Amino acid sequence: MKLQLATRHALFAILELASEPERQLSAAEIAEKYDLSTNHLAKVLRTLGRAGLVEASRGVGGGYRFCGNAKRLNLLDIVQLFEPIWPIGQGMSEPGDRTRKGQALRRVLGEIEEATRATLSSITVDTMLKIARRIPDAPAEDMIRRAAALR
Repeated sequence: MKLQLATRHALFAILELASEPERQLSAAEIAEKYDLSTNHLAKVLRTLGRAGLVEASRGVGGGYRFCGNAKRLNLLDIVQLFEPIWPIGQGMSEPGDRTRKGQALRRVLGEIEEATRATLSSITVDTMLKIARRIPDAPAEDMIRRAAALR
């Protein structure tokens, strides 16, 4: 599934902040870790703040902190802030929809949409963090950790 850039930024930010909810991180720190545009990420973080998922602190030592519930917040909740995933039958009619083949296509796409919604709503932030912990570090991250340990 291809997600819009803002949606991916939001997912990275939420996962990073939720992994240590007591810790504040700046947009620049998150952006650097995931190779994102700091300006674009800052806009995404404002949207997440308006949704009540992160809170911002200004000034020296300021940053963002996760304030949602990782066990209840699911991926669909986050994705829907940035892109529409409409329930079946909603959305605009498109050319060809009134033909039999168009109706068949719309039905199949509706089933795909339904499966996507069900999957995204069944995976919580907490589940994503557990999955991430089981994935071995990328070689570059591992090398950085080893170099830091030598200092």
